[in-house]
Amino acid sequence: MKPETRNFLENWDDIHKQYFDDEITYYIQGKEYNMQLYSRSLSGTKIPKIAPPDYESWKELVKFYYKENFAGKFPFTAGVFPFKRTTEDPKRQFAGEGGPRRTNIRFHYLSNNDDAKRLSVAFDGITLYAEDPSVEPDIYGKIGEAGVSICTINDMDMLLDGFDLTDPLTSVSMTINAPAPIMVAFYFILAYRRELDKLTANGTVLNSDEKKELKMNTFRRLRGTVQADMLKEDQGQNTCIFSIDFAMKLIGDLQEYLSKNKIKNYYSLSISGYHIAEAGANPITQLAFTLANGFTYVEYFLNRGLNVDDFAPNLSYFFSNGMDPEYSVIGRVARRIWAIAMKERYGANSRSQKLKYHIQTSGRSLHAQEIDFNDIRTTLQGLLAFYDNCNSLHTNSYDEAVTTPTEESVRRSMAIQMILSKEFGLLKNENPNQGSFIMELLTDLVEEAVLEEFNNISRRGGVLGAMETQYQRSKIQEQSMYYEHLKQSGEYPIVGVNTYINEEAGSPYDKMEITRAGTDEKREILNNLNKFHSEHKDEVRESLARLREVVLTSGNVFEELLNTVEHASMGQITRLLYDIGGKYRRGM
Repeated sequence: MKPETRNFLENWDDIHKQYFDDEITYYIQGKEYNMQLYSRSLSGTKIPKIAPPDYESWKELVKFYYKENFAGKFPFTAGVFPFKRTTEDPKRQFAGEGGPRRTNIRFHYLSNNDDAKRLSVAFDGITLYAEDPSVEPDIYGKIGEAGVSICTINDMDMLLDGFDLTDPLTSVSMTINAPAPIMVAFYFILAYRRELDKLTANGTVLNSDEKKELKMNTFRRLRGTVQADMLKEDQGQNTCIFSIDFAMKLIGDLQEYLSKNKIKNYYSLSISGYHIAEAGANPITQLAFTLANGFTYVEYFLNRGLNVDDFAPNLSYFFSNGMDPEYSVIGRVARRIWAIAMKERYGANSRSQKLKYHIQTSGRSLHAQEIDFNDIRTTLQGLLAFYDNCNSLHTNSYDEAVTTPTEESVRRSMAIQMILSKEFGLLKNENPNQGSFIMELLTDLVEEAVLEEFNNISRRGGVLGAMETQYQRSKIQEQSMYYEHLKQSGEYPIVGVNTYINEEAGSPYDKMEITRAGTDEKREILNNLNKFHSEHKDEVRESLARLREVVLTSGNVFEELLNTVEHASMGQITRLLYDIGGKYRRGM
């Protein structure tokens, strides 16, 4: 018997007993926390925060230890932290439409009365492709549509006006990939500028060394995530602009900078399965492709000479939750596979073994027919996410099948989360999935299927080798077609869409407010860009020349971008990077 197994069995009675105390003390990153272990229902019943198993046989206890264990303990099947946060809810306040001023108003609306400001930015197509807004017809019409237009550091300032970026309860997530390092540079330098302005306003004058120290201390206090996942862009979402090799270098430079400077609270990479699922993949394929992409990034960072424990804690994941049964265990399987691989394959420490992930309810499950039913589906998907101990959650608005959410619809989608977390009684317990026969069976079945998909990818030369033959794209397309066939034939029932159809239902468009960026808003965005170019016309040439030199000499591009964004816009930077790094071309 392994010493760790014997130790667990010998101490089981004490481990079991502590979950029946009124309070428990535990530690995360050296900080001590005290947690009440019970709440009381209206009937007076004591509801335990964690319900431990009542196993007596060593066989069952050893199975529990190696396959489940308690949350916060390897292999983290139940969760990566012993208990859920009490200082902030897991909700993400997602917004993006028109210009930064309008989106800023929406952020304040969404986070009003919340101590924790957990903002998540959706960018328009122009920004996602790293272009500047323009009057050109193929660009003008897309300015501020389905996301916010951000092309300069001044735009970022306007977007986050009124939010304290260094507050420990402020977190900013950015759903952007190809130009991710540029957007992170906007965010970092904006935060530094604000901290410098505070000192200047108080009459404090800093020398150059003190400014460097302030800058680094500011960066270390920032919380947030940037998506930056170029592998899933090639496989599922398509907003690729640079060659894959150069795009990987930019991601690597960002992580190298964070690792070198011990910036631990900002996540450099949100490895995303959501867009793979939205493109049509089933939950097993979503999970397998996403984890395979994650391990590819791990190998890439290791090959750059980074220590696994210096970058793995800066990685996070992003999954979709739909209606399929496998979605109920997607977090359990992901955490277990990741923890075992990081421990056994890479020798990573406990912090690196913890897979943290964000869930967004399925956009593909939203339908224009019987549009009010969408909130019912979203509620069920949100409940699955809470049961599975997700680290953060975004619930879609019912009208996203038609338009960017209105204030009314986004309030309803936020209410879904709050009613679940504040009112739904069973969620006072934090391990409701443990001990369920179906959950344990599904976990094993999905884990086996994911590992088999790993074999399929490995036989094709790994993730990058499989991408060259479009293996991932082909599989996603096949599964999308299969779903659409079943949906159209009615074999896969969707209430109000292909079964139990309301013959008298009117069009949702007749009574809905459709949100679009207006002409005045587009003109303001263009004027702000022209003003920025005019103000920096003397410095931009030298700034871009320094960036060119860094790229040509294989220096750290992100480190130089922190200087470049002071004077150059998004489009000016990417045009230079195209010249050196090359444009994306899909392998055929």
